[in-house]
Amino acid sequence: MKGISECVSKLIRPSGKRRSDETSLPCRRFSLAEIKTATNNFDDNLFIGEWNYRKVYKGFIDDPTISVAIKCVNTKTMPGSDWLRNEILLLCQLHHPNLLRLIGYCIEDKLQEFLVYEFMVNGNLGNHLYGTNHHEPLPWKQRLKICIGVARGLHYLHTGVKHTIIHRNVKMQKILLGEKLEPKLADFGLSKKGPPSLSKALIRLESRVVGTLAYLDPEYCMSGELTDKSDVYSFGAVLLEVLCARKAYGKKSEAEEPIHLIRWAQSCKREGAINEIIDPYLMGKITPECFKVYIDIATTCVRRGAKHRPNMGEVQAGLEHALEIQESADAAIKDVDPTGDYNYPIDEYICNDSPDDTSSMEMGWNSFREESFESTEELSLDNAVPSGQI
Repeated sequence: MKGISECVSKLIRPSGKRRSDETSLPCRRFSLAEIKTATNNFDDNLFIGEWNYRKVYKGFIDDPTISVAIKCVNTKTMPGSDWLRNEILLLCQLHHPNLLRLIGYCIEDKLQEFLVYEFMVNGNLGNHLYGTNHHEPLPWKQRLKICIGVARGLHYLHTGVKHTIIHRNVKMQKILLGEKLEPKLADFGLSKKGPPSLSKALIRLESRVVGTLAYLDPEYCMSGELTDKSDVYSFGAVLLEVLCARKAYGKKSEAEEPIHLIRWAQSCKREGAINEIIDPYLMGKITPECFKVYIDIATTCVRRGAKHRPNMGEVQAGLEHALEIQESADAAIKDVDPTGDYNYPIDEYICNDSPDDTSSMEMGWNSFREESFESTEELSLDNAVPSGQI
């Protein structure tokens, strides 16, 4: 752990309470004693869940009214120094309202390392879409606002810092929601620092491809060449999940066959049956004009060829436009009938197919056949136990 400490020594401050002259310092180093105090010596009542050999506890640092999430990495069962170093070095320097804030870390224990984050009380986005934990279905405009927030965070990573940061593992479980359902993108352990933001150069990876298969950019998966458009592809899968309230790969009930969501959406679009993928709860609640803009964004994001996908700035602008359309249409209905419900014509939920949309099932990507997903909802290179938190 000495290497990690040396790498971030210029970015952290020592343990102890915050002093007035330390408010501008980005990251804090905690002692093991502080971590134990924060979690009441790892009290089971404060245990949130376990994710990929990493237990997460709710805790309290300094102020007992302010909650934090403390992630414990067991280095005996999962050596995590590279992951931990990446997470600390990036999050200590990245500052955006739609990125999860790293408060500090602790590396005193030889068997465990700890990261301290802001606490996101509403867990991850998937919990609110898949019918788990008894959450009420999210309204359409709320879903749009969440997607816009994540798009802003990704746009910042790609163009708002000196060197492009590619997340490499964008998916539902990495989108955490705050008290007012404000979204924050989490987990930068697999992220890759790329070329200067204004450069269009590719990153040629020397290591194995990482990520979750149902969200993986097929070009990156097959060539090992990583660009910002790989995040765009993964985010396109998230956009489809948000619209459908279905997992990127899985089934709604035991009676169903597992569905690969991107392939299903592309097939429905080609066949003129795109309205079949919409979450039943949303039927009649999306204005057709908004739907057309949204589905066009989502399906262009998941085109096989990276050069045919939009960049995150274009995705963000498109989603903001979709929200404006929806808000204007809803306001017009309220002007006519303030007590009325939205009931937009579902037969107008249509869109036109474009030639490139079919390409994601062509060429070598066909080598990832249906059996690649056999007997599992999600074939992942970083399998996780859902925890509702980080």
